[in-house]
Amino acid sequence: MPPRPPEGRPGTVRIDREMIKRALRPDPSPPDEDMEWLPETAPELRAQVRRALPVNRVAAAVLVPVVERDGEFSLLLTQRASTLRDHAGQIAFPGGRIEPDDRDPWSAALREAHEEIGLEASRVEFAGYLPDHLIVTGFRVTPAVGFVTPDYRLRVAADEVDEAFEVPLAFLFDATNLRERERRIGETSFAVYDITYQGRRIWGATAGMVMTMRRMMLAHARDAT
Repeated sequence: MPPRPPEGRPGTVRIDREMIKRALRPDPSPPDEDMEWLPETAPELRAQVRRALPVNRVAAAVLVPVVERDGEFSLLLTQRASTLRDHAGQIAFPGGRIEPDDRDPWSAALREAHEEIGLEASRVEFAGYLPDHLIVTGFRVTPAVGFVTPDYRLRVAADEVDEAFEVPLAFLFDATNLRERERRIGETSFAVYDITYQGRRIWGATAGMVMTMRRMMLAHARDAT
């Protein structure tokens, strides 16, 4: 199993826009890089997980919206509609398949965010990418991170999303808010982390992306000292 995530508590890491941008990647993952969401694991474990996942992967993108207010940062998430066939009621970032007309994962993420929650692209500034995440349902998801103006307005598509809400980055950085559990894919087990905020459980691929962003930002802060 991977080691526990590095300790992080509110106030121990100074976060600003430039720090976030420097911690992220300027480009999406190359095609041959698909397991960076499993950090610090043995190559054989990565190979076992890769073999257990679907071979034919559908390209998708999500927007990871970062909101700044008075120097404090939060992530904007959604709760999927309870009437959906797949992943009903789960906490997620807005996103979906990359369509042929999308120029890149960034434009796909912006389009999906507009369709799902009415977030205007003019309210979002590109920050960078997280490594691609492989999903057991067969998607290869590119998380695109963007800064959202704090005065954003939403028009939630009720057939796709029940609500949108923010979670402070300081809460996500606090290791005491992480709950470790065992995840099994095929015959392989490894540790993952869930986060509960105001009664909402963030888990699965969404929690994995949050943990990846957390890991990258803490590593950047550690390297900068």
